[in-house]
Amino acid sequence: MEYIVSKYNFWIYILLMMIGFYAMIGKKNLMKKLIGMNIFQTAIILYFVSIAVKTGATMPILLNHGHHGPIEAVHYINPLPHVLMLTAIVVMVSTTGVALAIVKMIYNRYGTLEEDEILEMRR
Repeated sequence: MEYIVSKYNFWIYILLMMIGFYAMIGKKNLMKKLIGMNIFQTAIILYFVSIAVKTGATMPILLNHGHHGPIEAVHYINPLPHVLMLTAIVVMVSTTGVALAIVKMIYNRYGTLEEDEILEMRR
């Protein structure tokens, strides 16, 4: 039980993922679906950043240029997950922008963002 409580941040990420997933699947309003998608993506980004943390590690910058021994990777944080999540943030923002433009076009055409009403008008 102590192990489960000590990983509270992972439980928060799972909760955020499920809230976002529910909003994408369960809601009928397109804007609510878009907000759910953003919550889901944010939870995934937070998860990947949190698993990249290493206790007691430092940035992978070599300060001593005269050091002639082997470099031990265990003392350094891996920057790759953080860099990949920066890329994911850029993709998330651009996806949101395109989705907002599409939602605006749908609203201009149908006058509503409710999925059921739009499908009914399409018939």
